[in-house]
Amino acid sequence: MHLYWRLSRGLTLGVRAAVIDERNAVFLVRHSYVKGWHLPGGGVEPGETLLEALSRELQEEGNITLTQPPALHGVFFNGRAPSRDHVAVFVARHFVQSTPKARDAEIVETGFFPLDALPADTSQATRRRLKEIGEGAVISPLW
Repeated sequence: MHLYWRLSRGLTLGVRAAVIDERNAVFLVRHSYVKGWHLPGGGVEPGETLLEALSRELQEEGNITLTQPPALHGVFFNGRAPSRDHVAVFVARHFVQSTPKARDAEIVETGFFPLDALPADTSQATRRRLKEIGEGAVISPLW
């Protein structure tokens, strides 16, 4: 009942993925509208499942297609983003990238980066999630 109450009063979800290749490098994106490097992802549209939204966002932001279901890492509260107050983060290790993503109006740059050599301006939330995933750091409920 409590979950239904929250959903009916505006709980909104976003999805993100730590897409990690066989070299232990993670796929990150730089958007035109926010500073730094981030895990790819975005909003869940009405009528979409989390995995449908994640698959759509990975295709849009990285030309990435999942070849096996990703593992759910966790759901995090993001108090700084009123339009998407909870973020579900998945770990995807089975995927193909058809071609590198070309720059467009939303995506300025993309790339795979070793987990131990992230770009200097990688967002703090992204760094926290990757420490949890890659180093076994304690999982925080906050984005």
